[in-house]
Amino acid sequence: MIFDTHTHIYLPEFDADRADVVQRARENGVTRLMLPNVDLDTVDALHQTLREYPDMCIAAMGLHPTSVTGHYADDLERIAALLEEGSYHAVGEIGIDLYWDRTFENEQIIVFEEQVRLAARLSRPIIIHCREAFEPIAAVLRRLSHLGLRGVFHSFSGDAECLSTALSLGDFYFGINGTVTFKKNRLRELLPSIPADRLLLETDAPYLAPVPYRGKRNEPSFLKQTAAFVAAELHRDTAEIEAQTYENACRLFGIDRS
Repeated sequence: MIFDTHTHIYLPEFDADRADVVQRARENGVTRLMLPNVDLDTVDALHQTLREYPDMCIAAMGLHPTSVTGHYADDLERIAALLEEGSYHAVGEIGIDLYWDRTFENEQIIVFEEQVRLAARLSRPIIIHCREAFEPIAAVLRRLSHLGLRGVFHSFSGDAECLSTALSLGDFYFGINGTVTFKKNRLRELLPSIPADRLLLETDAPYLAPVPYRGKRNEPSFLKQTAAFVAAELHRDTAEIEAQTYENACRLFGIDRS
């Protein structure tokens, strides 16, 4: 069994063939899907996908950093209400993204911190989006470390120092997706340093498809290739990596392993 710990199959890119995508996932051993929310515009589609595939899908609720604007307070209030009312297994996708635009950098930091505090209050793990922003994210997590934080650095791309720092900030896991298969990706060299019980597999579908699908729409069935690549890099059996990462994901998100 394989657990895709970060996938957005509720987005419009899958509207034409979502059922086929889910079927291909099943055929390739992907039996669990974590659906992190993006913003208030994606909530309805996320909920619809949960209703259609309740045996496979669980969800996280949060406000993505690239959706943060100067009017973030109302959005945060609605996200908090959804988390209070719904059965979500994490708070996410949250974080800081300074790659595209720094216009709302301060607002992103505020929104990230508020959602981390909310997750701690609700005893939920966090799903962290970090792009060109490890230092400000680490600063927030360090400031709130007394809250007993736990979660996953989605699409982890840091170096050895980032890995060490992240491990010191709380009970954190590391999401590995198709980028690890890219020829010049440095993450493959860091894989042996990630504790086996903190390793997760993800697609971030429809983005970041692994080789040999790079450049195409990503989907959960492709996680089989990423699992095989990680296993080869770690000199372990693919089935062993699949089982280990599945168990890790169930532990983090607090779900039955069956």
